[in-house]
Amino acid sequence: MNRTVALYVLMALLLVGVGFYQSWNVAFGIFNLCLISAIMALGVNMQWGYAGLFNVGIMGFTALGGLTAVLVSMPPVGAAWAAGGSDIALSALSIAGTVAAILVARRLVLPVLRLPVTLALIVIGYFVISAFFVPATERIEAVDPAQTGYLGGLGLPIVLSWPLGGLVAAGAAWFIGKVALGLRADYLAIATLGISEIIIAVIKYEEWLSRGVKNVTGLPRPVPYEVALVESEWFVGLADWLGAPDVADIASLFVKLCYAVLFLAVLAVVMWFAERALRSPWGRMMRAIRDNRDAAEAMGKDVTGRHLQVFILGCATCGIAGAMLTTLDGQLTPTSYIPLRFTFLVWVMVILGGSGNNWGAVLGGFVIWFLWVEAEPLGNWFMRTVTLPLAEDSSLAQHLVAGAAYTRYLLMGAILLLVMRFAPRGLIPER
Repeated sequence: MNRTVALYVLMALLLVGVGFYQSWNVAFGIFNLCLISAIMALGVNMQWGYAGLFNVGIMGFTALGGLTAVLVSMPPVGAAWAAGGSDIALSALSIAGTVAAILVARRLVLPVLRLPVTLALIVIGYFVISAFFVPATERIEAVDPAQTGYLGGLGLPIVLSWPLGGLVAAGAAWFIGKVALGLRADYLAIATLGISEIIIAVIKYEEWLSRGVKNVTGLPRPVPYEVALVESEWFVGLADWLGAPDVADIASLFVKLCYAVLFLAVLAVVMWFAERALRSPWGRMMRAIRDNRDAAEAMGKDVTGRHLQVFILGCATCGIAGAMLTTLDGQLTPTSYIPLRFTFLVWVMVILGGSGNNWGAVLGGFVIWFLWVEAEPLGNWFMRTVTLPLAEDSSLAQHLVAGAAYTRYLLMGAILLLVMRFAPRGLIPER
């Protein structure tokens, strides 16, 4: 426990140092992103640390959480619904009807006829669905595409999208897990990565749903706007009482502090449930399955069923984090979901912190995201210091300074190598 406390205190001191030497706005901006990263790391730790599931589709479930934030909080586009909303509903009913027909047919027909009947129903369903879906999407995307061009959302408070984002990701995880969890570890990784790419491609190109690469901006906030704070008498009086020279700067800091309180509350709830699960008989069973799957099966445990449970829980946690991240950004940008880059980052968080230890995963989320953000300014400072003895027109100096922006990639790789060599169980190892 002393080691854990010392590491968390050191992390807090680093954030305080950023506040003193850069700005408190930067420090709280990093802190908020660290909180979201910690929640994502907890989700991956549930899958890998508890059960040994190698999920490389993290960004797909995070993107589903971000999409949920849009569908919950943005106001509905009335003209788009009038243009094609009814046909979209009919296409959804056609999908449900096709699935129901396939399930019923597979029970009624002879085994030898199941495959041809299933294929025939799929082909028929495809043409029926397309008859409604394709014209509807064209009409929806033609409605003021510079501003809308999509159906919009429900116009509800965006905080509701956080648990709903987890439910959407959990539903997708259930469907994917029923198909992919029977695969061996390496094939599961390939399958989840491919599924993640499919999810992100759908969000990116189905403009009627998410505006695609045009992005959805101006998402409502769960916290006050800076402009409203600056114009509020109570806030201006508070800034004067604090002796702040710039009210706008204090307003921005206040907004980040409000986000930090909300995100801390979510992290605390997720952490409480994660710790309860880990210390319960269910958690001990999951670790037994992770350590020796064959022995667990021999003892009568439903390994595939338990894997499906923990897969759903981890993906739901990533969906919550995705909705929170979109809320913080105030926009949905599907092109920012880069599966390989950010999946690698989250895995480094879990490995560095300590696989199987929730407190380690949270610490890893803080450390890695802090270094990811601060690596570029520190790299610029380091390169300029190293190149001081060189002439100003030196090609080597210019090359080193220009390449400082890529220091973060070298740093992440170096951290992973050092951890695997000197601390393979992480900074806070599993007990």
